[in-house]
Amino acid sequence: MSIPLLEITLKTQNQRVEGYEVPDEDNQPIYRLTDVSSNSAVDEIIWAAYRQIFSEHLILESYRQLALESQLRNRSISVREFVQGLGKSDVYRELVADTNSNYRLVDITFKRFLGRATYGKDEQIAWSIVIATRGLHGFIDAVVDSDEYRQNFGDYIVPYQRRRMEGRPFNLVNPRYTDYWRNRLIEREGRSYYQAQRYGTGNINKQPIRQAIPSNFLSMAGEMLLPETNYQRTMAQTSARVKSLELPDTARGGTTPPSTVKRTSVTLPYRYIPATPKV
Repeated sequence: MSIPLLEITLKTQNQRVEGYEVPDEDNQPIYRLTDVSSNSAVDEIIWAAYRQIFSEHLILESYRQLALESQLRNRSISVREFVQGLGKSDVYRELVADTNSNYRLVDITFKRFLGRATYGKDEQIAWSIVIATRGLHGFIDAVVDSDEYRQNFGDYIVPYQRRRMEGRPFNLVNPRYTDYWRNRLIEREGRSYYQAQRYGTGNINKQPIRQAIPSNFLSMAGEMLLPETNYQRTMAQTSARVKSLELPDTARGGTTPPSTVKRTSVTLPYRYIPATPKV
């Protein structure tokens, strides 16, 4: 027996308030499959769905779902089923589901599939229970099969942000490294360097800075650092040695005569010749 969805207190949002709006460049086009008359128009619907669900302006070749594209071009599935398949793909799991908590997964999915943000923490908690009990595929099915989705987009319209007035666009919100995910990384790796605080006197608090630097960086830096040299102490020691150094007396003054250099006998090459040669 599945757990029923908890009651949610609705809040006022732009998409829930009727208003008079003058069309301008902020009004995004509505991609409807029933209005297409060529293959290029179908391609525009496919790329619009990729941009809305995957939050990518340039779709990588590995992100494309060729089987779903072929079925949509052949009218074997509707746009709603195509969008549902994108949400249940491995790409959406890798880009959004695996890098966020269930609460943020609910908020991002609502922005991309329903065109609105969640009604606060209560709705995120209620739908996170659906994720915990039915998994990602069951959660996507519940969102796409909901009355809100069918009333606003039906079977042939690509989801879009309804009454986009501020915080736009929803589908391009970065799903990675939010406060929740960043705090988990900080607990595992250490605090961020930029969270190191300064005292009122202007001195840097060295303890938070040491804690902010990861240990692997410290070990790497320790291998690269050379021993420090205290230049003031070295100069003082060198000056003391110079002052106490005794230089030899090289002056030539005094009565002591210089030492004489004795003549060194040299063996000539013709020494065997007698002094008085015989004729």
